[in-house]
Amino acid sequence: MDNGLSVIVQESRAAPVVAFFVFYRVGSRHETPGLTGASHWVEHMLFRGTPRFPPGALDRAMARAGAVFNALTSPDITVYYETLPAAQLPLAIDAESDRMCSASFDPEDFDAERTVILSELEGAENSAYWLLMDEVRAVAYQVHGYHHPTIGWRADLVGLTRDELYAYYRRFYTPENAVIAAVGDFDAEDALQQIRQAFAPIPRAEKSSTARRVVEPVQRAERRVTLYGSEPTAHVLAAFHAVDARHADFFAFAVMDAILSGAKGMGLFGEGINSRKTRLHQALVETELAVSAGTWFEPTLDPGLFWLYAAHSPEVAHATVEAALFAEAARLQAGDVTTAELQRAVKQTRAQFAYSRESVSAQAYWLGFSAMLEDPAWAESWSERLAAVTLADVQRVATDCFVRTNRTVGWFVPEADDAMTADAAEDAGDDAAEQAAEQTQAALHAVTP
Repeated sequence: MDNGLSVIVQESRAAPVVAFFVFYRVGSRHETPGLTGASHWVEHMLFRGTPRFPPGALDRAMARAGAVFNALTSPDITVYYETLPAAQLPLAIDAESDRMCSASFDPEDFDAERTVILSELEGAENSAYWLLMDEVRAVAYQVHGYHHPTIGWRADLVGLTRDELYAYYRRFYTPENAVIAAVGDFDAEDALQQIRQAFAPIPRAEKSSTARRVVEPVQRAERRVTLYGSEPTAHVLAAFHAVDARHADFFAFAVMDAILSGAKGMGLFGEGINSRKTRLHQALVETELAVSAGTWFEPTLDPGLFWLYAAHSPEVAHATVEAALFAEAARLQAGDVTTAELQRAVKQTRAQFAYSRESVSAQAYWLGFSAMLEDPAWAESWSERLAAVTLADVQRVATDCFVRTNRTVGWFVPEADDAMTADAAEDAGDDAAEQAAEQTQAALHAVTP
C-alpha cells in the first residue's frame, strides 16, 4: 500500500472462519539499554483500549463475536491476531487498524501494567531453568539485542516512563513496519478492499522505524555461568551460536535437533514429540544420568542459538551430565548417524510442521512470518528443503557448531548440595570441558585425515 503496509490474503473454504494477523518488525532485539521490555509492555498497553474502544469494550465485542484474540512478543517480532467467524472479519480489521495508531496509553493503565509485568517477571524467576537460560543467553550475546530477555531487565521495567514507551510505540507500530496476513473463508478482493479502507488513512512514521542491524561478533572463547538457587533440581545448559532461518543450513540444524531430541513443529502453533528413540533420551534419561534432556532450536531473523539441556538425576555430578551431552554432539561430528535415523528425523519433522499449519490461524502465522523473513515462499518450501538434507549436511553443521570456543555453558547448582562448592564447580567444569573436547577430537580423528 502507499503507506508501506504489506498485505497477504489467502482464501480457505475449509471452515466458515477467518484469521487476521498483524505482524510488526519489532521485538526485544530492537530495544536499547533503558528500554528493554518495551515491546512486551506495548503489547500489554494495546489491550488497554483506545478512544474508539475504551477499556473492556474490545474484549466484549470479541466475546460477542465468538472470537479468539491475543498477541505475542518475541525477540524478532510482535504479533496481534484474531480468529473469528468469517462474517466478523470487519471487527478484526477495525480493531487492528484502530490500535495501530490510536492506543490511549493512559498513565494509570501504564502504571497498572508495570505492576502486572513485574509480577509476571517474578513468576518466571521462580524457575531455575528460566533463570539459567536467561543468564546463558545474556553471556552468549555480548552485542546483539538477543542479549535481552523479552520481558526486559528489572531495572528498566522499574524506570521506564509512560512517555518513553509511547514514543517507542509511535516509532515502531506503523504501517511501513507491519505486515497483515489474513486467511479464511472470504473473497480475496473483498478482503483487500476492506483492509485498504481501514488502513490506508494511517500515515507512515514521522521518523524512520527501521532499527539499525547489529551483528554479533564471532565468539572466540568458551564462556561459563554458574547459578546458585534453592530449587532442588540441578541443570546443565549449553548454547552454541547457529544460523538464522534464511540460511541454507537452517534445515540441517532442524534435522539435527530432531535426531538429538525429537521433531518439533516450531512457531506459534508448533508442538513436539517425546520419543524414547532420540539420542539424548537414550544417552542420559535411560542411563538415569538425567530426568530429562533435550535440545532446542527455532527460526530467528538473525543467527540464533542451538541449545543442549539436561535436568540431573539426584546425586549425579554436573561434569558427568555435561560430558554426556557433549559426547552425543561428538558422535554427530564423527558422522555416526544412520540413513534410517536421518529419514525418521526428516519424516517426523515434516509431519510436525504440517500439523503446525493445519488451521487458518497457523497458516496466517506462517505467511506473516515468511514475510518477516522477506521470503514469502519460505514456509511453502519447508518440506522440500527439509527432505533435501543429507547425512553429510548433518555432520557438517555439527562439526561447525559444536566447537568449544562457540559454546556458552551454564550450570544451576542447588544451594543445598553441600558437595558442590564454587571452587569444586569451577574445577569440575574445566574437567568436563577437557573431557568433552578430547571425545570430540577422538571422534573427528576417525573421519578426518
